[in-house]
Amino acid sequence: MRANLAATALAVVVGAGVLALAPVTLAAPAAAAAAASATAQAAPAFNASGVWQIFQSNGPTVTINLTQDGSGRLFGSASFGGTVGTIEQGAVDGTGISFVIGWSDGAQGRYTGWLGADRHLSGTTVNLNNPSQQANWFTTRTF
Repeated sequence: MRANLAATALAVVVGAGVLALAPVTLAAPAAAAAAASATAQAAPAFNASGVWQIFQSNGPTVTINLTQDGSGRLFGSASFGGTVGTIEQGAVDGTGISFVIGWSDGAQGRYTGWLGADRHLSGTTVNLNNPSQQANWFTTRTF
């Protein structure tokens, strides 16, 4: 009953010269906060900044050099063999990470992953120029 009283208030309604009370439902603060956070990006649960390696199931080992800002956006570069790349877009969102690398040979790779309980990242990558080329990846660095 107290919960119902906390979520309901009374409004004074004046109409046709008559004063009346009418119930008004108020949004609970927790519900309002949940709605606001549903539209906002989750706070980064880890910082991906630094130099680290991605080991791909199809062979390449990619070296990443990232900087992460306070909102989770990623900036930086990548390399494997003699090919270099630039992080064109990327972010850490909660325990998720995603970024696109634009490679110097014209290829683009999208990397999507998650922070595991062991504090390592793992995920999948796809060649955006040829989406049938996909691989799994993981890191040995602890985040």
